[in-house]
Amino acid sequence: MARKDALTGNELTKTSTITLDHYNRHADSFWEGTRDHDVTQNRAALLEHMPGTGPFRILDFGCGPGRDLKAFKDMGHEVIGLDGAERFVQIARGFSGCEVWRQDFLRLELPENFFDGIFANASLFHIPSQELPRILKELWQTLKPQGVLFSSNPRGDNQEGWDGKRYGAYYDLEQWRRFMNAAKFTEITHYYRPPGVPRAEQPWLASLWRKTVEPAGHRINSN
Repeated sequence: MARKDALTGNELTKTSTITLDHYNRHADSFWEGTRDHDVTQNRAALLEHMPGTGPFRILDFGCGPGRDLKAFKDMGHEVIGLDGAERFVQIARGFSGCEVWRQDFLRLELPENFFDGIFANASLFHIPSQELPRILKELWQTLKPQGVLFSSNPRGDNQEGWDGKRYGAYYDLEQWRRFMNAAKFTEITHYYRPPGVPRAEQPWLASLWRKTVEPAGHRINSN
């Protein structure tokens, strides 16, 4: 999905600065309200489809206050957090004892072929649609071959914009597939959350994607 009116550079910057300011201001109440949320299903889905037997090196993309960082660490994995909100980074480091990188989603600095998996739980939807292809390419590059990306986003009808002081883009499954396929990810599976209720009561779209790398072709000798 592309916006008919593309965001200017200044408007793009505001999608991050205003959203991050909101999270910084409300970090402690956000932590209290979400620390007991049960996303065991999502963590298990990522680990189930990871290549090999582990322990794995995992990037918690948009780790927030560190709930899932600690959960993965307690399972024996090497997990690194990433978040743009300074207060979230502080809480996450203290709570989980993990390394946490403070990075704006629109200005990532990630090592190539480094992670076995990426856990992007309720984070990628904050990226404006016009920047999403670039960010997904950077996430693809930081994964090892056959690495897995998990994402869970609030679903919608391909609209985006401001919800109070937070910017978000809300995709249906088909549009999300277009973005992921264009970034050279291969779909593994998808599901809706929370489980056990009618689809109308499942606002979250979860999906898993593999970094597939085509083998280098043999050069044809024309001599």
